[in-house]
Amino acid sequence: MADAPSVLDAKGKDLRAASTELKSMLAKDSVIVRNSSHLHGLCGGLKSGTIVIEGEGGDYLGVVNAGAVIEMNGDAGKYVADNMTAGTVIVAGDAEYGAAQYCYGGTVVVKGNAGDFTATMNKGATILVGGCVGDEAATYMVAGDVIIVGDAGENLGNYLIRGNIYIQGDWASLGHNCAVVDMGAEDVQKLEALLKKHGLAADAKAFRKIAPLSDKPFYSH
Repeated sequence: MADAPSVLDAKGKDLRAASTELKSMLAKDSVIVRNSSHLHGLCGGLKSGTIVIEGEGGDYLGVVNAGAVIEMNGDAGKYVADNMTAGTVIVAGDAEYGAAQYCYGGTVVVKGNAGDFTATMNKGATILVGGCVGDEAATYMVAGDVIIVGDAGENLGNYLIRGNIYIQGDWASLGHNCAVVDMGAEDVQKLEALLKKHGLAADAKAFRKIAPLSDKPFYSH
């Protein structure tokens, strides 16, 4: 029988104290974190371990994550998983402005809604949003996949360079250098696997795929 996870109560602790305690606990076991909504940058730079955060989260949760599995049971603040290179960050609720910006790899899942500039400059991560996204989602994206179950705001995929955007809902407007292209069998299979893995209720065949018109959008006429 597996041992129960360690529990970190972050009440009254600053980020340095909480982070030091968290790393010590992770050396032995997975960790449940409680009362951490006041902390910004929690779980930053972790290379391994499994962390479950109960309740709401602050800004920059999982910033520069390098391999840990981080699960938040509530809503996240701004810039969740910013600059992540590896690992997984899952938010059961909503995420505010700038979720999954500048990610080089790994997987980010927001099961609720995500704010403006979600997945900006995605450089290779897989980013799933179970609800809607705000304006400028996937702006300047250069690699990876962005999957949106709900609707998107203005300028979806603005100045898209490389990578794929899949969306089941509607968008207010597409950004510069974007085109709706045909879905292939491999796209449907990929979506089916990802949606099932992360428990997102959606029909993979109902998605539309958005791809770049050119890989040099700043030079196109």
